[in-house]
Amino acid sequence: MAKETAEKKYITNEELKNHNKSGDLWIAIQGKVYNVSDWIKSHPGGETVILNLVGQDVTDAFIAFHPGTAWHNLDNLFTGYHIKDFEVSQVSRDYRRMAAEFRKLGLFDNKGHVTLYTLSFIAAMFVGVLYGVLACTSVFAHQISAALLGLLWIQSAYIGHDSGHYVIMSNKSYNRFAQLLSGNCLTGISIAWWKWTHNAHHLACNSLDYDPDLQHIPVFAVSTKFFTSLTSRFYDRKLTFDPVARFLVSYQHFTYYPVMCFGRINLFIQTFLLLFSRREVPDRALNFAGILVFWTWFPLLVSCLPTWPERFFFVFTSFAVTALQHIQFTLNHFAADVYVGPPKGSDWFEKQAAGTIDISCRSYMDWFYGGLQFQLEHHLFPRMPRCHLRKVSPVVQELCKKHNLPYRSLSWFDANVLTISTLKKAAYQARDAANPVVKNLVWEALNTHG
Repeated sequence: MAKETAEKKYITNEELKNHNKSGDLWIAIQGKVYNVSDWIKSHPGGETVILNLVGQDVTDAFIAFHPGTAWHNLDNLFTGYHIKDFEVSQVSRDYRRMAAEFRKLGLFDNKGHVTLYTLSFIAAMFVGVLYGVLACTSVFAHQISAALLGLLWIQSAYIGHDSGHYVIMSNKSYNRFAQLLSGNCLTGISIAWWKWTHNAHHLACNSLDYDPDLQHIPVFAVSTKFFTSLTSRFYDRKLTFDPVARFLVSYQHFTYYPVMCFGRINLFIQTFLLLFSRREVPDRALNFAGILVFWTWFPLLVSCLPTWPERFFFVFTSFAVTALQHIQFTLNHFAADVYVGPPKGSDWFEKQAAGTIDISCRSYMDWFYGGLQFQLEHHLFPRMPRCHLRKVSPVVQELCKKHNLPYRSLSWFDANVLTISTLKKAAYQARDAANPVVKNLVWEALNTHG
């Protein structure tokens, strides 16, 4: 044992931080150091998630995002070095113990029948939409069909979300098919775009400059820190807080719900911006093919309506219904704690707890929220099938209580009130064109977390 210990090579955490440049990317997992400089190009989760954590211990994030089989792939990346000053916080110890217990119970492998039920529900709704448009002549029937289509898009997005996080089908090929079908073909939103942004969101939850899900300038600003024109490390551009942004943010508590009604348009735009960009996009051709399927059947369906006013209101109603999902996504994070800077591997659990808000509901409404009402549970265990999130919620709540961490579970109404309150506070500050330093600092001290 003594000889084995003597042969080990060590570096400190401070030395590990220096290996954070292109061609020299190191990470540590459970005290062992790995070189991911070449692996990053083929990483299934994309480059961004690794680049945000290089030079750090990433054990908790690795446990959260990877199945047990992924541990075997680390051997080829091992540098031979160990962390000399390797330490694990009590929060991380408890989190890892919890993850291990859930794995022993089979909660990551037993996926239930949620996918089968949801896909069947989606198929039934699609038939209902076709019947309402093609076989009915009343305006009311057409509007019901539009609302049904909006609900279909919501449920289909949940399937795309689930399949993007873990294998919900029997193999990877079927899983990829589920992603393209539910995302690109049915909703018109590229699964490649979703993975790109969503993985970054999970890793840098509620970082104002690293989390793309909070970067909505010039329309929304959840913190006055955006008033300094932060640079988005995700989009690699400056989020300029100019007069137009100041004006729009000043009324964001009024425009919040109307903007959500048209949020789908922004997702279409983001899809095309990515697919036509020079960025490396996994399965670009398949993503284009799926988007082409959507922009074939959807315009054809709308064209079957008799008049242009009916066509307009059909599209508007279907988009407006999906606002429920856009609102839900923002309720989970807009009013939670925020911070500026890159994510850290050493406070994984703490940052997830601080940056999320659960939505409380009865179990019979779980289908409507797609499991994402358990937002903290999902962030801690993104590979866990949604059918188990309600089961693990009490355990997560107890761990938060043990370490004096926030566990916020609000009703849909209360979450809306808190979100509007957050937007309103930032809006009032934005109206002060001069932005007096003293007033601003006081406001920040009282209302900005992290």
